[in-house]
Amino acid sequence: MPPIVYDAIIVGSGATGGWAAKHLAEAGLKVVILEAGRKLDPLKEYTEHTWPYETERRGFGNREEMERTQPIQSRCYACTEYGHQFFVNDLENPYTTPPDKPFFWIRSRHVGGRSIPWGRQSYRLSNYDFKAATHDGFGDDWPFSYEDLAPYYDRVEDFVGISGNYENLPQLPDSKFLPPMALTCGERILKKAIDGMGDPHRRLTIGRIAILTGKPKTDTAGNRAVCHWCGHCERGCTVGAYYSSPHSTLPAAERTGRSTLVPHAVVSHVILDQKTGKAKGVEYVDATTRQRREVHGKVVVLCAGTIETTRIMLNSPSMDGTDGIANSSGVLGHYLMDHVGGGGASGTMPMLDAKRLEQDGRANGIYVPRFVNLTTKHPNFIRGYGFQGGSGQSLYAHAKTLPGFGKKLKDEVRESHPWGISLGGFGESLAKFENLVRINKDVVDAWGIPVAHIECAFGDNERAMVRDMGETAGEMLERAGAKDVRISQGPTSTPGILIHEVGTARMGNDPKKSVLNKFNQAHDVKNLFVTDGACYVSVANQNPTLTMMAITARACDYIVDEFRGGRL
Repeated sequence: MPPIVYDAIIVGSGATGGWAAKHLAEAGLKVVILEAGRKLDPLKEYTEHTWPYETERRGFGNREEMERTQPIQSRCYACTEYGHQFFVNDLENPYTTPPDKPFFWIRSRHVGGRSIPWGRQSYRLSNYDFKAATHDGFGDDWPFSYEDLAPYYDRVEDFVGISGNYENLPQLPDSKFLPPMALTCGERILKKAIDGMGDPHRRLTIGRIAILTGKPKTDTAGNRAVCHWCGHCERGCTVGAYYSSPHSTLPAAERTGRSTLVPHAVVSHVILDQKTGKAKGVEYVDATTRQRREVHGKVVVLCAGTIETTRIMLNSPSMDGTDGIANSSGVLGHYLMDHVGGGGASGTMPMLDAKRLEQDGRANGIYVPRFVNLTTKHPNFIRGYGFQGGSGQSLYAHAKTLPGFGKKLKDEVRESHPWGISLGGFGESLAKFENLVRINKDVVDAWGIPVAHIECAFGDNERAMVRDMGETAGEMLERAGAKDVRISQGPTSTPGILIHEVGTARMGNDPKKSVLNKFNQAHDVKNLFVTDGACYVSVANQNPTLTMMAITARACDYIVDEFRGGRL
């Protein structure tokens, strides 16, 4: 029998792969989704309702084993005894870096990818971001504007469901919101203090988050419940209250009858037809049998995550002998970016009643959008940063800081729940050619595929930004009456640890300076598309996943039109 030729092959089943599958299948295309990992069993592997006493090591995990098999992954706050199963085994999935330039590549390999443990903070970009080069003269503008992407933000938000509050800020366009979550007492005090600073650009709002506080407008299947405030979203959500592809977009694709999901498919490269110059499919290694297999399709959409997508492309043959497919520009793998952190402040709120516990399991925090380099220029750096944080009471964590022992200590822990407050910065790093991903052919993963070599470092602009983060965060907390304020002004975070890596297959109008056009279509290979974070031109300072999904929706509209017109 001749092999099946799908209308579209989608590599990756996370946030962007799930959206591509839903969008294309609902438009009538026959799609196959290739996922490198297994299919999760929520009833066995999700642990959002698990108490410490129900775990083998009371929630602390086997640190020796995790350091041995997950030395990189365990640096992520969510890779714990409750959630380590959502992260890769680093021994099976190696990569290399220069000794003096560490990069923490945090990865998930299972159906849903990082849409399972991610933080779900969801913010639109504005023209301060899409047209950043016009604004300050550095780098390149994106090949489209906010106005071009806004209808696709709308479409994604109507389906996914974003909880938040309307603020009417030009640097942070409002989404189509479900009801906002409430601020805590400490957060309301901080908001009042910030409002009193007289800066119209500086505003505190509740985090905008992909968690249902009401029913989403267009996801009418009824398989997702409204959040019940258990507060441990990074461990999975059995009721589907938060957005993840296995609980929303992938079932929507499956309901069409035109979607096939293939787990354990570790894609090695795109297969190029040397006669036509088009992609004719992909080759993958079956993770369980180690057999190599091919899947053929009329369109290939790469959604494997920024670095993995780039690795696949660089391992793929080209028409002209360059390193990697669709790389006539020579920029494939370059301009790697991640957000920079390390600046912020924390303190206590002694004016609040510590004897009354007001924890409600809200899995969200506060957000202070970018307020620098908007209408005036900062003297020390370009671009900007936002703050995420919150104010609340720990249940028992304060026991570590209290003196004494025995009954007196236990009574104090039970009866006193002091209020803390913190702000941590997420800043934009600049797109630089020397920050890159290439292939290290001397090292292979567990499936025999050459690994990624990552070289990335922050520069003077990022270091100056981190110092300013600490200064402004401390100022805001002190204005709110916080005590014991501790300011952090660096060192900068290690690239990768904020898990917002983007770039490396950038979009652009000039094929000599970019890999993709404004619809995420490879300049060199017209039926190859990249819609994950690899397509980014600049990283902005907002969390990237919502924008990735909107970009995917826009690209999929284009794919459907081109496919129906016979141009792919």
